Amino acid sequence: MSTTAFRDRSRPTIVLVGHGMVGQRFLEALAGRGLTATHRVVVLCEEPRPAYDRVQLTSYFSGKTPGELSLTDPAFLDEHGIELHLGDPVETIDRAARKVTARSGLAVEYDTLVLATGSYPFVPPVPNKDATGCFVYRTIEDLLAIEEYARDRATTGAVVGGGLLGLEAAGALKGLGLTSHIVEFAPRLMPVQVDEGGGAALLRTIEEMGLTVHTGVGTQEIVTDAAGAVTGMKLSDGSELATDMVVFSAGVRPRDQLARDCGLAVGERGGIGVDEQCRTVTDPHVFAIGECALAADGRVYGLVAPGYEQAETAAAAIADDGAEPLAFTGADLSTKLKLLGVDVASFGDAHGTAEGCLDVVYSDSRAGLYKKLVIGADGTLLGGVLVGDAEAYGTLRALTGSVPPVAPKSLVLPAGAGGGAQLGPGALPDDAVVCSCHNVSKGTIRGAVTEHRCTSVPEVKKCTKAGTGCGSCVKVLDQLVTAELEASGIEVDKGLCGCFAQTRGELYEIVLALGVTSYRELLDGHGREGARGGEGCEVCKPAVASIIASLAPSIGASGYVLDGEQAALQDTNDHFLANLQKNGSYSVVPRIPGGEIAPEKLIVIGEIARDFGLYTKITGGQRIDMFGARVEQLPQIWGRLVEAGFESGHAYGKSLRTVKSCVGSTWCRFGVQDSVRMAIDLELRYRGLRSPHKLKSAVSGCARECAEAQSKDFGVIATANGWNLYVGGNGGATPRHADLLAQDLSDAELVRLIDRFLMFYIRTADRLERTSTWLERIPGGLEHVRDVVVHDSLGICDELERLMRTHIAHYRDEWAATLDDPEKLARFVSFVNAPDTPDPVVAFVPERDQMKPDLPLLAIGRRPLDDALEGTSQR
Repeated sequence: MSTTAFRDRSRPTIVLVGHGMVGQRFLEALAGRGLTATHRVVVLCEEPRPAYDRVQLTSYFSGKTPGELSLTDPAFLDEHGIELHLGDPVETIDRAARKVTARSGLAVEYDTLVLATGSYPFVPPVPNKDATGCFVYRTIEDLLAIEEYARDRATTGAVVGGGLLGLEAAGALKGLGLTSHIVEFAPRLMPVQVDEGGGAALLRTIEEMGLTVHTGVGTQEIVTDAAGAVTGMKLSDGSELATDMVVFSAGVRPRDQLARDCGLAVGERGGIGVDEQCRTVTDPHVFAIGECALAADGRVYGLVAPGYEQAETAAAAIADDGAEPLAFTGADLSTKLKLLGVDVASFGDAHGTAEGCLDVVYSDSRAGLYKKLVIGADGTLLGGVLVGDAEAYGTLRALTGSVPPVAPKSLVLPAGAGGGAQLGPGALPDDAVVCSCHNVSKGTIRGAVTEHRCTSVPEVKKCTKAGTGCGSCVKVLDQLVTAELEASGIEVDKGLCGCFAQTRGELYEIVLALGVTSYRELLDGHGREGARGGEGCEVCKPAVASIIASLAPSIGASGYVLDGEQAALQDTNDHFLANLQKNGSYSVVPRIPGGEIAPEKLIVIGEIARDFGLYTKITGGQRIDMFGARVEQLPQIWGRLVEAGFESGHAYGKSLRTVKSCVGSTWCRFGVQDSVRMAIDLELRYRGLRSPHKLKSAVSGCARECAEAQSKDFGVIATANGWNLYVGGNGGATPRHADLLAQDLSDAELVRLIDRFLMFYIRTADRLERTSTWLERIPGGLEHVRDVVVHDSLGICDELERLMRTHIAHYRDEWAATLDDPEKLARFVSFVNAPDTPDPVVAFVPERDQMKPDLPLLAIGRRPLDDALEGTSQR
């Protein structure tokens, strides 16, 4: 049955087929040009969800939810009256009647049709390619299917394709606990982006992570069992590979079948033919953008940045507002990614195809570093390849097409070997493209500051869209904005807050050098003029408290966070040594070092949870959290825990949380070192260490990496020769694989380097800055940290080790100290004037044999204190 949505004759109708990243950008371009106010806009989408960030697709396996990947704000659609139909793909286009018909029968007449159908994964035509256990890697639904199959039916996985998505897919399989293989027909990985030297460096690094790479071979056949499920692969060199699942990631092809069916011209190798305004060469009422379009230069562009430019170009052509039309004549194919934790970038003429060009190359196979610049005969920078360290990518890409202001070798060689040149934003010409995703030049960014009066990076992002795509330009963007503000005479305040003009790192040095033992002393002696003698603010008080706590034994201060002045400086969680939950109750998290716990202690936790009616949950950090404790119950609960031998897990503090471990060589047949022993030793060594942000760690007993050490602030992976140390990783909303700092370390070497790394981080990081962000922000990045921590380039390692030894020697469990002090216990009440009265809003309802917060009660709001306590109390 056909349901026709008749054309609104009062307004022209634009129909968009496809709602991916490029489709969403097209909608934003329409809105930006006012076309959503003058046109009816209808979107028909095959996928069951609106546009999401396909570039960050793999981050789903690092904890990002589909909702967090979404690029579509429902408020945007409502505001602009955009009609979005999900899960209803267009099946036919009638160009004569200017009408599209969807699978549901919905028919929509159009004045302008825009095809943004994207691409489909290429699956080699090999026998059994559709067998059970074969997947493609393209959509969230693909990832959900891969995750389910890997969990239930696979221990080994193989990826066909060693390009961008192939490496991400292999990393995803490894993260799911599978032994992973990569099969690439070309002689090297990422053959489009990197050259032979870059491919060799990438190969070495990836193999060190425990993945097996097969290059120069193709897939001949998928081997199956009697039930039709994958059991292996036959390769073109005659070998066989045993595997339980296969993921095809061997490139994509333009999705142009709709165009073919309705008679639009397509290229010999696919792609809908369009002109420089992205209008199809066959029909002036039809446009094509993104991966489905064959551009006027004869290329199909598979990157998001060209797709965005095409979206803007098409919107401008549809607007036809008398302005000079935009033209899409080609695009920058530069790429910067972090694949399996390895920085990989290529830009410009990366393969050196220009006549007379020369290569400037630096290679360190041991460290997994490869840097190549392609220089023209006249000294012009033509392109380059960076593997292992892409810190300079943003600046180098923007300089492409010009002569660098310094010798090319100084841009690739390490510091101390004639290199280490740092090109600031001043080296870039105004027409240099800083953000290739949105084609934003340095001049446009400068104009946002000088003409549009933007005074911060977020304001510049909103004004220009720079930095809102893949994010690879954000560092250069920040440098440019800061430099332009300073050049305009606008003071760039780098102080911690309104009370201190110094950064957190500078305050740390003041406290350490002068032995400052109190917040009041620091504020009155070193605060801003107007802040001295005041009360401070909620930014600097906990930050200074953390600095003093981390240095307490060395400067003669009390390291106990509830002692004297320190108590008033703490955040809510530290104030009660517990994490505040959404209904006003608290969680109780005892330390379980390395995730190892004896049955007797498990029984104690169970008895406490039962007696106090607490909700229990095993966490990702390998410990047991108990939720729902009232504030007045905390001392009672912790009294029983301390008596049983537990201590604080510091889940409430900016300090070490956990050191996860696998069972290691003690139990696992793959383990090569005792990871549990090492994890316990590390957790007990660094417990209670106050830092700028929380610290997480893990120890894996072999390269299979079951403890997920490369997603931690400092992670340890066992080798046959000792331990590899990784630093700067994290999960969360912006996951980052840790970087290899040192390898094949003895126990003593490992501990010494971690001591130094942690104290250097605590000394120099900003407030609430994780090690991952710190490592990317600090000048020189990983190489600088390695020089300081491993090679003692600053001559401070003795001091860093001394500070750590002092912390360890003076550690005392905070809950044990609290239970010994009646004065401190007096704070654990809901109402100070009615200490025996519990908070009436903290209530629970049953769920799955436990309890949960009574949220309807919360929705009513807190009752007035005189209702609850008859006017006797004060919170």
